[in-house]
Amino acid sequence: MKDSGKVVTALLAGLAAGAVLGLLFAPEKGSETRDKINDSLSDLADAIKERAEQQIDQLNELKEKVLASVKSKAHQVESIIDDEIEEHA
Repeated sequence: MKDSGKVVTALLAGLAAGAVLGLLFAPEKGSETRDKINDSLSDLADAIKERAEQQIDQLNELKEKVLASVKSKAHQVESIIDDEIEEHA
């Protein structure tokens, strides 16, 4: 999961850099170029926000799985302890 996050981040950064460079070297008015750069940066921000939301969702799912596993193990241990106490009482 860490590697895929790094790859996506690098890909997004590369796309943004390429878009900005392409716009800067395009033969257009400065105001049009700035508008395109703003649009590209806005799109990049949206993509980053979406990716961050996906990562947060994945982390929440992982947290829930870990929590359920810990609770299950705790109940198993509690049951074993209760059985041992009943045997020796």
